[in-house]
Amino acid sequence: MEPTKKQNREPSRPTKGLVIVNTGNGKGKTTAAMGVLFRALGHGLKSGVIQFIKSPGRSYGEALMAQKLEVPFETTGDGFVYDPASNDSARRLAQAAWEEAKRWILSGQYDLLILDEITYTMTYGWNQAEEIVKWLKENKPGELHLILTGRNAPSILVEYADLVSEITEVKHPYNTMSLPAQKGIDY
Repeated sequence: MEPTKKQNREPSRPTKGLVIVNTGNGKGKTTAAMGVLFRALGHGLKSGVIQFIKSPGRSYGEALMAQKLEVPFETTGDGFVYDPASNDSARRLAQAAWEEAKRWILSGQYDLLILDEITYTMTYGWNQAEEIVKWLKENKPGELHLILTGRNAPSILVEYADLVSEITEVKHPYNTMSLPAQKGIDY
């Protein structure tokens, strides 16, 4: 017996744009966010990415794929930060990236936005976690999904988020075999 059309449909459920945080010291925070992006695109969700730390001067696999898929993708940082306190250029770039992120959030053009490595800008003191959370509470459209990634997510962000995943490093070839980052795996 074939199911009727009514039986094939999912029941109507309330939806909410989730705030998702991928944090922890393990590899895979950005990778997990990109997996959700790929899933969202499959369902027709308009998606975009802003990377806060990575430098546009380097080639990253996720940015190359986003370009092929015509996903808005901005890499805005200065690269790896060795001394956050004395890196004024990276601080200014991170603050400008947050201003750009706010425009994207308010634009109404997206169903999903990834703010990759934004937690670093909070822990470095370049963008204030309290101000970001306050702004999101007051301005984030209710249907917009946001994914924020990076180590050491501030407790105020963890408390605000709907879903928090902590990725823990168990073993990494950089530490166990002194292998450099692998193209296609790490970047």
